Amino acid sequence: MKPPRPGGGMYHSTKKEKNNQMKFFSVLSRKPKKVYRTGLVMSGGAARGFAHIGVLKALNEEGIYPDVVSGVSAGALAGVLYCDGYQADDIFRIFKDKSLMRFASITIPRDGLLGIDNLGKVLKETLHANTFEELKIPFYCNATNLNEGTSEYFHKGELVPRIVASASIPVLFKPVYLNNVTYVDGGVLDNFPVQPIQGLADNIIGVHVNPTGKEENIRGLIKIAERAFHISVNSRIHEMAENCDIFIQPEKVNRYGLLNASAGKELFELGYEKAKEVLKKQRLTKFAIKAS
Repeated sequence: MKPPRPGGGMYHSTKKEKNNQMKFFSVLSRKPKKVYRTGLVMSGGAARGFAHIGVLKALNEEGIYPDVVSGVSAGALAGVLYCDGYQADDIFRIFKDKSLMRFASITIPRDGLLGIDNLGKVLKETLHANTFEELKIPFYCNATNLNEGTSEYFHKGELVPRIVASASIPVLFKPVYLNNVTYVDGGVLDNFPVQPIQGLADNIIGVHVNPTGKEENIRGLIKIAERAFHISVNSRIHEMAENCDIFIQPEKVNRYGLLNASAGKELFELGYEKAKEVLKKQRLTKFAIKAS
């Protein structure tokens, strides 16, 4: 038997409370709103990062313009320049004219074989933005916190030191020290940083330019360090690629060494051709295509 409801007050109040409760729990269970059309994730790969630029050019030719980007190491370099407003051809010229080998300066081998100070100078001279917030397109990069043994994802604050930290390959390059924390290449723990933008975009395109492949000749300190690094950072790449709507991996780039910046044009073409091939087979939703 229902309780008395003079004027309908008691019953009306109970129904209203139930409706409010339903709305409250609906909000709690609601998935995060996707605020971007297309997200782009770019792996590390040192000189192989030239392939990222080829992929960017192919995407733009297909009318696909990523509006949020996450990158690590070489992917962070290409990504931050793109988010700063540079087009693919401009980024290629920057990579080529100020090659990855010129980013490194020889140092006494205490913390690393090569210094990476020149990279910071090049970025300061080239970037229009000083902070993540000033970039034209939202951008994330990650570096490995050696003190804590964790991966840190940056999207706020001063750009240059965090980009340099993201690209400081351990053993080959000296670490970067920020706020009394020691950072090295973000690829050590996450060489495919899809996590920061997962669930934020209608479509995610992943570009991996660091396939392991088979290696016949592994001799010399740098070659051994390079090979060991490649194997370690790629251990979970297939699992992580499943989070992408489109996955682009130009396999032939494994013919080129980590520091082979002289092969920039060939690497660019490999990225461009692979992207064109993949995009012919797979299409994104209409929301990813920028209206002409």
